[in-house]
Amino acid sequence: MKAWYGPLMRLPWFVLAFILATSTACAAKGPPPPSSPSPLHGDAAPTFERDTLDGRRVDTGALAGKVWVVKFFAEYCDPCKRTLPEAQRLSQRYDDVVFIGVSEDERSDVAAGLAKTYGLTFPIVLDRGNVLSGRFRVTELPITFVVDASGTVMWVGGPEQEESGLERAFRAARG
Repeated sequence: MKAWYGPLMRLPWFVLAFILATSTACAAKGPPPPSSPSPLHGDAAPTFERDTLDGRRVDTGALAGKVWVVKFFAEYCDPCKRTLPEAQRLSQRYDDVVFIGVSEDERSDVAAGLAKTYGLTFPIVLDRGNVLSGRFRVTELPITFVVDASGTVMWVGGPEQEESGLERAFRAARG
C-alpha cells in the first residue's frame, strides 16, 4: 500500500510551506465558533477603569473602534493555566487586538506570580471583591469575552471552548 502523502513529498519545500501556511490561515478565518452561554452575548460590554498589577491604568471606555479580549482566570483554576499560554501567544501575534487579563485571585502577589510563570505581557487587573466578574456575569473559569469594535460582546469562550476558538472569534470581530 502506498502512502497518501507520497506525491506531496515530491513538491519543492517552498510549495509545501505555502500550502501549509494558507490552509492554517484559512482555518482561523470565517465565522466565530459557537459562543458559550452568557447573558452578555450580543449586548454592550461592561466598561471599566482599573489599575493593572504593574501600575498602569486600563480604561476599556477608551477602546472604542478596537477589538478587545477580556480573559478571566485564577491561580487555583487548572483549566485557566492551560489557556493562558495561548492567550499570551495570540496577544503578541495580534497587536491590533487589546488583551486584558482579569485575575480572580484574592492577592496581587498570587496574580503576579501566575503572570510571571506564564510570561504574560498583556495588562492584568486584580478583581478585588469580584466586582468585574459580577458585571460580566462570570459563573465559571476560565471565561473569555471578545468585544468587537462597536463595543458589543460578540463571543464568549467558557471552560469547554478550545483556545483555537478565541483566535477565530476575534478574527471574525476584526472583519
